Amino acid sequence: MNNKVTSEKSSGSSGAATIDMKLEVVVLPVADADRAKRFYGSLGWRLDLDFAADGGEYRVIQFTPPGSGCSVIFGRNVTSAAPGSARGHYLIVADIEAARAELIRRGVEVGQPFHDTGGVFHHADSKCQAGGVNPQRKSYASFAAFSDPDGNRWLLQEITARLSADLKVGDSRFTDAVVKAVHGTAPLDAATLR
Repeated sequence: MNNKVTSEKSSGSSGAATIDMKLEVVVLPVADADRAKRFYGSLGWRLDLDFAADGGEYRVIQFTPPGSGCSVIFGRNVTSAAPGSARGHYLIVADIEAARAELIRRGVEVGQPFHDTGGVFHHADSKCQAGGVNPQRKSYASFAAFSDPDGNRWLLQEITARLSADLKVGDSRFTDAVVKAVHGTAPLDAATLR
């Protein structure tokens, strides 16, 4: 199976300015807004807003994680998604073991750290998941998971160096699979990922 990964710039009008776009808000579906408010407050996240209208039929609560430019909102009549159905939200940390320990200290049940043996991105089906942090502590390679009281699932991901256009072949901060994917030097198949 050939899983070739490519990276390309969006094509647009020559000389056109790039429009600045920032991810601002992630909506979380919850059953009990007050319980969710207590939970996210217990994480040490900043409460930005708790707004209610229409006799309580509409309520928006917004929290922002420390150091984040993106916030989460939840409440009543904010989304039609089923409570607890949010998946794949990442909290980026510089030290996954320290972040995990801090969340546990705050009373959050956090799973054991894991890494993906494929080296690029963890598989949702846990197929290539191995226990413990990435043995070489490569950037983007270690994870730990936790859920809020409704079951919305969060992933901690350790990033110590960011991918960039000047990434060189052989950069030891990243897994070989990531470097190869960025440079397009080899298709990502089962042999490449091992």
